[in-house]
Amino acid sequence: MKANIFLIAAMSLFVVACDSSDDSNDDNNNNSNSADLTSEIMEQGDWQITYFNDSGEDQTNDFSGYTFVFNTDGTVAASNGTQTIDGTWNIYDDSSNSSSDDDGNSSDDDDFILSFNVPETSDFEDLNDDWDFISVSATKIELIDISGGNGGTDYLTFERL
Repeated sequence: MKANIFLIAAMSLFVVACDSSDDSNDDNNNNSNSADLTSEIMEQGDWQITYFNDSGEDQTNDFSGYTFVFNTDGTVAASNGTQTIDGTWNIYDDSSNSSSDDDGNSSDDDDFILSFNVPETSDFEDLNDDWDFISVSATKIELIDISGGNGGTDYLTFERL
């Protein structure tokens, strides 16, 4: 009888261990799929910044009139009809960085990297960062960044036109 109980307990541990490893593989696949799906959303249509808060200061108007196009080749163009600002963008799974200090303890490990090649005096320099996702829908992307330097929190929202 004791041998049967031991065998049942051992098999139960084996099943739990197998389930646990299977779940972690599913999580990794979901993160990758999440980044891919978000990239597909960003690549569809034109976007505008509807909210940009830099450490408590609303700077949304700095980007009024600009339309953002996120291209499949990783480039982004922001145009207001008379001026175009070019940059790059990427979404990647940052789950390997277990000590991410800029995500507000978000459980989402995807980072949105945005970089415009502009002087430090440009308003677009404030957008250059590795942003973390707050929410993603087909028409709205909300991002957050907690600065490691001054500890300020920045919020950036894109909405599809």
